[in-house]
Amino acid sequence: MKILKLISVLSISVLILLVGILSFLGKIEAANMKSIMLIGTILWFATTPFWLKEDEE
Repeated sequence: MKILKLISVLSISVLILLVGILSFLGKIEAANMKSIMLIGTILWFATTPFWLKEDEE
């Protein structure tokens, strides 16, 4: 399950936060930012419930 945590952390940090900062600085276009953020959000929602469920047990 550690791989799921890694995917979750990378998706939230790189694909959402970093891309948002790059968009704010004007380094990436809005259309590309939206696509990359959508991928990051889907990855985060797909992986997080599995490793959170493990921590409860």
